[in-house]
Amino acid sequence: MGRSEELSDFQRGTVVGCHMCKKSVREISALLNLPRSTVSAVILKWKRGGITTALPRSGRPHKLKEEDRQVLEKVALENCSPSVEALTAVFQTASGASVSPRTVRRELHEMGFRGRVSTYNKPKGGEKAEKKQAAPSQDNAKVDVSRLDLRVGRIISTVQLPETDGLYVEQVDVGETCPRTVVSELAKHIPLDQMQNRMAVLLCNLKPAKTRGVVSQAVVMCASSPDKVEILEPPSGAAPGDRVIFPSFPGEPDKELNPKNKVWEQVLPDLRTSDQCVATYKGAAFEVARKGVCKAQTMSDSEIK
Repeated sequence: MGRSEELSDFQRGTVVGCHMCKKSVREISALLNLPRSTVSAVILKWKRGGITTALPRSGRPHKLKEEDRQVLEKVALENCSPSVEALTAVFQTASGASVSPRTVRRELHEMGFRGRVSTYNKPKGGEKAEKKQAAPSQDNAKVDVSRLDLRVGRIISTVQLPETDGLYVEQVDVGETCPRTVVSELAKHIPLDQMQNRMAVLLCNLKPAKTRGVVSQAVVMCASSPDKVEILEPPSGAAPGDRVIFPSFPGEPDKELNPKNKVWEQVLPDLRTSDQCVATYKGAAFEVARKGVCKAQTMSDSEIK
């Protein structure tokens, strides 16, 4: 791997996941086709700081202080600016820092906002106007499970979040170009080895939320009781990215659920497993078209969340 290339957060997470599974540096290097020195550096960084995100390159330090980077991340999550220049102006007002749009773009890329940053290059007209027109009708639409973006996902790798006893960080393939990072409170219920390379059902359109410094981009759906939790299992043959549908509740999911409308909070009480352990909403099964229904392993008549 050339010096100009950097590992993605997913690659770093996979290195740490392999290390947690007791694989040697030599084995990880061969498995992922990475130099041993790179593998060793990622593992050492994780052991020392409990993180896998990229360090700034030597000779190219961050131009922003850490507190300013935190402000920038908050601004990026809360603002859908039409251009990186507009986002820079909002950030400068919020932080008092004086930086160029180029610096803001680079800092956001290193934080993992690649998709979001790319949208800043789109024209200010057409698409933005369409979004403004569509938003009110979406917000005022009826509230039911069709508003949720539920998809089949494959948990590729999982590590326990350092200095916690209940949190896992997973890399999950939900049929997109890059896996999503997901933080789950499952470490007290499901052994780490059972979290590797398994299928699950993911809620993909909640607003991303930060937990212990890690931005979680989805929710692993589980049958739940006070003393037991089971990950919902998609039907045999389901593939990452397959939509979970409800023929009795047709409609397209929101691109992102608006927290102010509390759609998730209104739908949640009607999610339960049946007496046959089938996941349901108001009695309608979680269904993957032409492949079957989603189920818990043993938990019947239980909450789903």
